[in-house]
Amino acid sequence: MQLSSADEYHAVGRALAFEGLFRDAEAKFRLALNEEPGRTTALFDLGLALMAQGRYREGFPYYAARFGLAGSRPKPRLPYPEWQGEPLSGKHIVLFPEQGLGDQIQMARFAPVLRQMGADVTLFCDAPLQRLFEGLGTRTIAASGAVEFPDPDYLCMIMDLPGKLRSTLQTLPSTPYLSATPRPMGARIGVARRGKATHANDARRSLPDDLVLPFEALELSPEVTGAKDFQDTADIIAGLDLVVSVDTSIAHLAGALGKPCWLLLPRQGIDWRWMANRTDSPWYPSMRLYRQEVADDWVGVLKRVATDLEAQ
Repeated sequence: MQLSSADEYHAVGRALAFEGLFRDAEAKFRLALNEEPGRTTALFDLGLALMAQGRYREGFPYYAARFGLAGSRPKPRLPYPEWQGEPLSGKHIVLFPEQGLGDQIQMARFAPVLRQMGADVTLFCDAPLQRLFEGLGTRTIAASGAVEFPDPDYLCMIMDLPGKLRSTLQTLPSTPYLSATPRPMGARIGVARRGKATHANDARRSLPDDLVLPFEALELSPEVTGAKDFQDTADIIAGLDLVVSVDTSIAHLAGALGKPCWLLLPRQGIDWRWMANRTDSPWYPSMRLYRQEVADDWVGVLKRVATDLEAQ
């Protein structure tokens, strides 16, 4: 099968983005779109490349193409307008969940922003997050089964909020926005070794099962802690000094609580929100990023973590 020019540009762009070369990838995605302007996957990938550079106002409009991708979580079909950034004083807005639990935790910071704009906010979320999100001061509903809620003036998907609010690296709400009651578990450090197995990059982002940690830590999986939901896990994290985590929901939870979190990142397939070559995160000031210098070399990353732990 012969590839078109758009196919070739797009494939090269994805390869560059996989290696964290987001500016170079951006150029290839733009070339692909010059050849085929309506190419949904290229629009989406261009959005990711821009967002990975911190160019949110440019990137989020392209990111909206995700709803045209095969297998994407569709928008609810309800007879209410989608919020486009209009004034919200005296208005009721309903936020709908999408993607993973970590994504929902990351974007929940914007619910209080909408309240400050004068909105009555209803926040739908996956059931394990409901109790945790009740502390945001919004009407919080688990998105499962048949539910009732007041008729809204607007709807908005939760991952669209940074774009609709025209967020920049400088204006992101970054103070802790979730709360917990410390539950001591007899450990100083908590660790999350693995993310959800169905994640596209899980083989690279998660630690191998046979890798021995060079420090003592409490495994933060519910199977070990007995946590029933994310509020339970938040209480456990609040009783720790530090969380060490791969790129998964536990890292977002620690960051949202303002708990020091050392995030372990793979060399390849970096998610847009962690950008490139940074050791900090504009989303979570309490977070420190440890990146693989060589693909699949977690031993080197953990040695650096152990050295910094010893120095403290």
